[in-house]
Amino acid sequence: MDQKKNFKVSTLRTISSPSQPGVTTYIAYVNFRDLPDDFKMDINPRKPKMGTAVAKSLIAAVKSPDTDFDINNRGIVIVAKSLKYNTNTDSITLDLGTDSTQTGILDGGHTYTAIKEHRDEMAEDLDKFVRLEVIVGNDLTVSRIADARNTSASVSDIALYELDDKFDFIKRAVANEPYAEDIAIKDNSKERLPIIELLKLLFAYNVYDFTSDKEMPTQAYSSKAAVFKNVKNDLDKQTCKYEHLAKLLPSLVEFYDLIELTFRDKYLEYKSNGKFGAMRGITVAKNDQKKFKTLFLENDTNYQIAAGYLLPVFGAFRVLINPETLDWELDPKEVWGKIGADLVRNTLASARNNPQDAGKNTAIWSNNYSKVENEMLRQILSAKK
Repeated sequence: MDQKKNFKVSTLRTISSPSQPGVTTYIAYVNFRDLPDDFKMDINPRKPKMGTAVAKSLIAAVKSPDTDFDINNRGIVIVAKSLKYNTNTDSITLDLGTDSTQTGILDGGHTYTAIKEHRDEMAEDLDKFVRLEVIVGNDLTVSRIADARNTSASVSDIALYELDDKFDFIKRAVANEPYAEDIAIKDNSKERLPIIELLKLLFAYNVYDFTSDKEMPTQAYSSKAAVFKNVKNDLDKQTCKYEHLAKLLPSLVEFYDLIELTFRDKYLEYKSNGKFGAMRGITVAKNDQKKFKTLFLENDTNYQIAAGYLLPVFGAFRVLINPETLDWELDPKEVWGKIGADLVRNTLASARNNPQDAGKNTAIWSNNYSKVENEMLRQILSAKK
């Protein structure tokens, strides 16, 4: 049964996304007393901890006689299936569907908890408001939005984990690489390369957990939080999967860089008259612009490609890793040279000009994986003749 919330709003504005047709953001201001007290927070990556200094300051702001809460607070972000506005009653109805892992409060859980638990302590004649941002649209990648809206907290989780030197195995694996000193772990560090980017590569090549074309590591694109959680669980349990996989990092980085640099060439192999820079998720440098840099090795390139296109191609070559020895069965660069154009075509055509769809689409990842697997088997059989 669908969850529906009906409540009054003071103001409502509608904004259509210029980048994603079909996605609409509604901005509303709601009186504390009118805010429903039973919104679910399953999609929020962090449970509110109301004993922290930040939470206590929020509680104080809720109870304060000052009425500028809606100006000083970022507010609450909600994902919903639909929003309807009743002009007669100045109220909205949010349809949250039946799946609480896809709708509900995405960000602002501490603000919401502070309001619903302490609004009764305000003076009776006091009206205070909170800003609601309601996102409605088809095919929203909820976990990806959550990652973006909770970036600082995600980085803090990693930084706190590093206090126990948990990521020394990463540092050792890339100690001799040109980017070894560029890895950022701590909050507000000056290094350019967040360690989560390296962890995403390892997650995409986790041959222990993803063993066939039926299991695809799409969260390497869609959820940094899920990647970190997977790595953390492995390290906490001391199963050493990622410590073993880390030996692959130098070659994975080098291979990812190659795909990033030659993606356009592979596109033009099958579509010689194609307008590469016209596709969503691809930016081409203009004559008066500086060249772009590749993510890991900082090689010059004339274009930037969304990770949603790159990762389903890069991840397909996991099939070339021997899970027992963690060696490459075939040189991935040679295989990329032979079938790269086919992989790029499959990814771009199936994604409907949408890198987000490509990044989270299990079918695209699986089809690419199968194409690499078929090429590997073809070469093995050919070698035996």
